[in-house]
Amino acid sequence: MRENVALQCKECKRRNYTTTRNKKKQRNKLEQKKYCKFCRKHTLHKEVKA
Repeated sequence: MRENVALQCKECKRRNYTTTRNKKKQRNKLEQKKYCKFCRKHTLHKEVKA
């Protein structure tokens, strides 16, 4: 029951990363601090559909 999701930068709105998550165990949207090569800094990335 894993689904592919993309992670989108909250500042520049670009999709930089893709990952998978378990739909049954994790109900809310995934949020991680990742490096954005377009902003050139660590920013919050939020899950969007891949």
